[in-house]
Amino acid sequence: MVEQTIDPTLGPVLARVGDERAVLTSFLDFHRAVVLRKLRGLSDAEATRRLVPSATTLAGLVKHLTVVERNWFPVLLAPEPDDVYLTSEEDAVASFTVDEGDTVDGLVDAYERACARSRAVAARFDLDHVVPHPQLGEVSVRWILVHLIEETARHAGHADILRELTDGSTGAL
Repeated sequence: MVEQTIDPTLGPVLARVGDERAVLTSFLDFHRAVVLRKLRGLSDAEATRRLVPSATTLAGLVKHLTVVERNWFPVLLAPEPDDVYLTSEEDAVASFTVDEGDTVDGLVDAYERACARSRAVAARFDLDHVVPHPQLGEVSVRWILVHLIEETARHAGHADILRELTDGSTGAL
């Protein structure tokens, strides 16, 4: 029998026999990290360069995912007085729009802070905790985690392609 070596940096592999929350959060954190790896090491010009017919850029993906993190965890689960859940098409388009002052470092920092806040907020609630949602009626914390895994993984795939088109880099890690 051949013994397989598992890369210990892969959270989902380490959580392979963990409880449901450990599995869900490790997959979400893995995809969050992949997205950041695709942006790191690029200049601001490279990160904002359009390489596909849509306005999708590496910087825009990270900016969008920062909005997604805020929208689904703090704003939905633990809103502060001025928090507004974003639902319009205009909000969606704006979430991908990179402003003149946006930098790779700033976008990475904002995303890391949003993810840390999301982790802290989500940890306060059971997976079965249900909150009202302005479009869907009600959603559970479990559903939010699965949705964020799907959303982040989808955009990690986009980022993978855009990074390869930028400088030839490939691979999740």
